[in-house]
Amino acid sequence: MPNANEAESTLTDRYQTTIPEAVRRALRVGKRDRIRYTIRPNGEVVLGRAEDVETDPVLARFLGFLACDMEEHPERLTAVDAAFVERLRSLVGEVQVDLDAPLSEDDE
Repeated sequence: MPNANEAESTLTDRYQTTIPEAVRRALRVGKRDRIRYTIRPNGEVVLGRAEDVETDPVLARFLGFLACDMEEHPERLTAVDAAFVERLRSLVGEVQVDLDAPLSEDDE
């Protein structure tokens, strides 16, 4: 029996299913929206909302690799030490960045 964070559905003879309401709400999807299935090396399948934004396929695969590696080997993760953070702050100083501002022609 599924817990509060799980849902189940049944496959029809044509391999179709209805996505449970709780899952549709969590994904914020409606009729005609697209869904992405991510198959992880351990056989787990992650269901997500397919975004229409174009992504860099190389970067997406690299980030997927990192996510899987972190999940499979959490012992490899280490905290960033305070000295490194201070070094970064000394390099960027008081630089202000507006992430929503359009890029100039030189930066495009």
